[in-house]
Amino acid sequence: MNTRAQQEPLLVADDLQTHFELRQWGFIRTGTVRAVDGVRFTLDAGEAAAVVGESGCGKSSLARTLLGLNRSTGGAVRFAGQSLADLKGAALKEYRARVGYVQQDPYGALPPFMDIRRALEEPLIVHGIGPRAERERRIDAALEEVGLTPAAEMRGKFPHQLSGGQQQRVVIARALLLRPKLIIADEPVSMLDASVRVEILDLLHRVQREHDIALLYITHDLSTVRHYAGRVMVMYAGRIVEQAPVDALLDAPQHPYTEALLSALADPDPANARQMREIPGGEAPSLVSPPPGCRFHPRCPQAMAGVCETRDPPDFRPAPDHRAACWLREPE
Repeated sequence: MNTRAQQEPLLVADDLQTHFELRQWGFIRTGTVRAVDGVRFTLDAGEAAAVVGESGCGKSSLARTLLGLNRSTGGAVRFAGQSLADLKGAALKEYRARVGYVQQDPYGALPPFMDIRRALEEPLIVHGIGPRAERERRIDAALEEVGLTPAAEMRGKFPHQLSGGQQQRVVIARALLLRPKLIIADEPVSMLDASVRVEILDLLHRVQREHDIALLYITHDLSTVRHYAGRVMVMYAGRIVEQAPVDALLDAPQHPYTEALLSALADPDPANARQMREIPGGEAPSLVSPPPGCRFHPRCPQAMAGVCETRDPPDFRPAPDHRAACWLREPE
């Protein structure tokens, strides 16, 4: 009788903040980078969601904070009802076993001096999975699941002997070894050739559904999220400015920044050769000194003078399950 909709979210970010101090000569404080600055969202067990935004908006800092690799400076992260800040020692180790990580650069993620068997066996040894026969059984099963067959041949190779797509499959296999409840995939295909990107995204989507794993897919490419996520969160200058079910967000965006991202997508329409698309000028703001009010207002073609540059917009709800931090969506 206890359905997923009635359960507590698996992951909760509540006013999450991750700031980094800038120092000169190691001891003179010169500023603070507000990489993650008041992020709020939830992720249900088995749900696939995407965090989308341009480079430098704080996506990777958010991922590393959720993984416990960056220490948050404010707010909270809760996983299965437990605060990440309260986890120490064995409890923190258990948390990291339950959260898999797929990095952006597969070659950099794999130790070049370890063969594939050793690279995959390492997390099993760290978390006390044994004996060796059991570890090898898990390794072979994971390699076969991600399409690296025959496993007996693949596990003896070193990372430099594999293609970029094969390396990323190894990284995905490693993320699955400890049977996680959540996988965080940070730009998992941006370093790969276009010909293999869809294969890797299809693989992530398949294992997410088959194992009922929650997936947080971090990307700058809105064109892929319709096929691999059920919900989208748009991030700008350290904050989530819009979030909604994927079809609602792509078909009827409610924030000007989301509209700008959609306008920048490549569209195989011959008519595009004869027309110009309006793209907001300027650059993303500095996270050391973000602008007051709405952080997008210096670039926003719909900015309202006297409002957007002075008042920080809350999350409005222009439609059910749709939130947008934009004064244009303030109810009349």
